[in-house]
This record gives sequence, structure tokens and C-alpha cells, in this order.
Amino acid sequence: MHSNSSQSILPQDADRAVLVGRVWRPAPVNGPSVVALRGGEVFDITAHAPTMADLLDAPDALRIAREAPGESLGPVAALIAQALKPGHDAGLPRLLAPNDVQAIKACGVTFAVSLLERVIEEQAGGDAQRAETLRGEILATLGADLSSIKPGSPAALRLKEDLIRRGAWSQYMEVGIGPFAEVFSKSQPMSALGLGAPVGLHPESKWNNPEPEIVLAINGRQEVVGAALGNDVNLRDIEGRSALLLGKAKDNNGSCAIGPFIRLFDGEHFTLDTVREAEVRLLIEGADDDFRLDGISRMREISRDPLDLVGQTAGAHHQYPDGFMLFLGTMFSPIKDRDGAGGGFTHHLGDRVSISSPALGALVNEVQLSTEIAPWTFGVRALYSNLARRNLLSTSA
Repeated sequence: MHSNSSQSILPQDADRAVLVGRVWRPAPVNGPSVVALRGGEVFDITAHAPTMADLLDAPDALRIAREAPGESLGPVAALIAQALKPGHDAGLPRLLAPNDVQAIKACGVTFAVSLLERVIEEQAGGDAQRAETLRGEILATLGADLSSIKPGSPAALRLKEDLIRRGAWSQYMEVGIGPFAEVFSKSQPMSALGLGAPVGLHPESKWNNPEPEIVLAINGRQEVVGAALGNDVNLRDIEGRSALLLGKAKDNNGSCAIGPFIRLFDGEHFTLDTVREAEVRLLIEGADDDFRLDGISRMREISRDPLDLVGQTAGAHHQYPDGFMLFLGTMFSPIKDRDGAGGGFTHHLGDRVSISSPALGALVNEVQLSTEIAPWTFGVRALYSNLARRNLLSTSA
């Protein structure tokens, strides 16, 4: 995944994919534009959809993405190469996270493997050294293949009662096999990072990992209209100390990456069923050691259907008029020893994280500290101020 070619970043069938995203345009624009990818070329379609939320809300979003006139920003290969090279030329356009004013929500413990790892974090109290011993003990105690348990089912209820009797119940079990999914606010609108941007770890964390996930794009009418890749950067030690520290563990400067583009559902080549059958690859390459971790998550092993997760997030009980992005969770909690036997995995600064799936391409980011990467300064007010200056706010998709 060290290749900077567009072929290594775009979907395998990019020639037929409907891909939309956002690009920061330098002076005189000095702001973000909504773009569509056509035939390897990037077109600015902001005149037809001032924000990504506007585009996803448009009844004819597919037509706009495929056909709406727009200014060419050049070949996508050049944007990808610029995103992945060290440093950034402020005078050149750069890829951003493809979402903008949408809420960013995430689902936890939606896979049996990740459920076990959350229970381990909780019982280890954030101590990575205890994880390996606890993993064996918990597996022996459960006496069940959690992947075969349907959340909220009678079998799940019987397992819950049995674990309570044994004193082995956990708050993570509640959301893992109980009727209600864990859904939390991952990050703030406009805060997500895109391809090539360095993600951030809170400097207090000593046990952390990437979480490779598929992210659904849902519009203001609660319709699932597309998907992207995401990295839900996770601080295992901080969350493990207390679930009440979830906000600190999950929402920090640079802790959310989405991209490289949103692929719109087209009813033929890319649908929700494509997501249900997708495989998501995680590759971690160390910059200061020879560490390499390569693994696969299979979406067919998810314990809750994506539409169930969408319905638990939005509905009569909760509306999102600007739409939302929904991380579907991961089965991949890296446990490969890195710094010593029994120590498991944690990031080193400079790690290169590549998250890929054939239908969605690849999202590549380097790991740094939240306090050392560029601060987040361009928010919703700045976006609308910029759009107003460009006379784009009166435009209706």
C-alpha cells in the first residue's frame, strides 16, 4: 500500500463507480468544494450542491454526480499523489474528508471479536499487560461462540442470565448481545480528516489502535445513499478505565478519518448488499521498527444488520436533518505483540495505517499526536461564511 498511484486508492471498479468527495481549493477560493470523479478527472460541482449534505439530500443525486457541469480540477491521480506525499503545498488543492455538516456517529461492539476485546479492556482496567491472560480466562468463562448469538434473541437472554449468575456480565455484553446497539457521537461535523492527513492520538494514551470500518452516508430523510471507509481511532486504555471516558477515548483532534470518497449506491454495481458482503483490510506499517500487521474484517460476520444500526440511530426517536455518517463497527482489534511478549499492540508515532476494501478503495493516514497535528479551525460557521462569499448559498440542488 506504499504506492501513491490512484489505482491503489480508488475502488477496483472506479470506472463505473459514482464517487463524490470534497476538495480544499486554495486562493482565491480558500475553501472546500464538493466534487465528482468522472473518467479519472475531478469536477467541482459546488454550484449544484454547496455542501455534501445538499448533494446527498438531492432526489437526483446520482444524476448530479454523473452529469452536472462543473469546473475541472484536473486528474484525480494528482490529488491523490499530493495527499500522500510528506508535507503539503498550501498553493495546491487537497482532498478532504468527503462529509461536511453531517453528524458523525459510530456503533460499537457489533462483532463478536470486538465485543470480547471491549470486555477485556474493561476487566484489565486499561492495563495492556493483563489483556492476554484475561483473554483466555474470558473465553473459557463464556463457553459460547458469541458470533452465533443474535442480539436480543431468546438465546442471548439465556446467555445473559447465565453470565450474571457467574458474575461475568459486562456493560459491553449488554450492547453486544442485548436488544440495543451501542451508538455514540464519534466526532463533530466538519472535524473528520481525509486521505493522507495525519490522525491523532491523545498524548495521555499508551494503549491504542486503529479501527477499520465501513461508514454509511445517510441523508436528511434517513435514506442510506452511499458508503466510505473510516478509521475510528481508539484509545483502549482510556476507555478501559471507565466507559464514562468514552468521549475522551474517541473524540480528539484528528481521531476520525473518512474517505477517500463517498461511493453512491447506484442500484446495480454498488448497493447495501455490497456493503453486507464487503471485506475490509487493515494494514499497519511501522515507521520506527519493522512491525507489520495485516488483517481482514468480513462484514458478513457483523452481529447486527446495517439497516438495524441505522434504525437504532435515527427514526421517530431521533432526527438528523443534515444527515449523518455512521461507522458500522469493526471486528479487528489488533492484539499482535509489538513491544514485548504479552504486551499486545499499540501504535507508534509515524505508523502508516491503510484501510481498504475493493469497492471503496483505500484510506491511508499516518499516526501522530492530537496535540502535534494541525488544530481544527474550519468549522460550520466558517464553511457557510465561505460559501456566502462565493455566492453559493442560494443554490438549490
